[in-house]
Amino acid sequence: MATFLRRLVNAAPALRSNAFGGQSKIHSSKYRFPIGAIAAVSGGISYMYYVSSSDLVHLDQKSEAGGPKVALKSDKWIEFKLQDTARVTHDTQLFRFSFDPTEKLGLHVASCLLTRAPSGVDAEGKVKYVVRPYTPISDPDSKGYFDLLIKVYPQGKMSQHFASLKPGDVVEVKGPIEKIRYSPNMKKHIGMIAGGTGITPMLQVIDAIVKNPDDNTQVSLIYGNVSPDDILLKQKLDLLASSHPNLKVFYTVDNPPKSWKGGKGYVTKDMAIKGLPAPGDDTLILVCGPPGMMKHISGEKAKDYSQGEIAGILQELGYTKEMVYKF
Repeated sequence: MATFLRRLVNAAPALRSNAFGGQSKIHSSKYRFPIGAIAAVSGGISYMYYVSSSDLVHLDQKSEAGGPKVALKSDKWIEFKLQDTARVTHDTQLFRFSFDPTEKLGLHVASCLLTRAPSGVDAEGKVKYVVRPYTPISDPDSKGYFDLLIKVYPQGKMSQHFASLKPGDVVEVKGPIEKIRYSPNMKKHIGMIAGGTGITPMLQVIDAIVKNPDDNTQVSLIYGNVSPDDILLKQKLDLLASSHPNLKVFYTVDNPPKSWKGGKGYVTKDMAIKGLPAPGDDTLILVCGPPGMMKHISGEKAKDYSQGEIAGILQELGYTKEMVYKF
């Protein structure tokens, strides 16, 4: 396990230092909207979301002629072997899956993958499956492996299945599912509001921007959690912000200690005014979190899981549908 953790820190230092063997907790939110309601790291709710939404695109690896071979298939469930696991907090675990080291996973920024596990049989004796989306925290360009950071819920069918896995076991994966296609300098300024594990798709975009010297996009992130100990990925976010002047990060927590110097409470209109780019044609605001947070910040998605209308704080501040994307 120690070897795995060292490799992980060197290959994808996405977790704060006390995540490995520390006593910090991932949250069960008092955010008026439970951050714990996020069903997966990517914030997805159900498989129906990913097969029904009109604003999502199933990528076809076969169209990328001449590029590196990819491990994922958009039309076929592929088995990936669990290489190792690590406990991050009392209810969050890290899972590394391996595949052919000459291949790339096949993710684009920003996209996620689908996982499935058997969940009994139906009346006709056919196997039923539970399907959930997850956003890998490893670099999309990594070859031979990908990492999932998963919060294990007491009643979570898929997360409990992951928790039961041992090295050598396999999980069926399909995808990727593209949410929004990022391209360098597509907007002058990107604002982000994330709650809890909703940080992972934001990190995909941030990583893509900061590792590209030709990408001049300004990024402003507001990240809400219950307490400072619940801030996932903080070490990496702080490092990126300190070394890239085009990235600004603001943390707010529900239960701050006396020594806390960040924001206090849930995201407010004043925080958004100070921390996000102003509405405009060259501005994009990304939002990811549990349903209650989405309602408070940007309005929920429509019943058909399309983007829906803008509401909440962002609507009050003058942002339009064209300026906001809800993960």
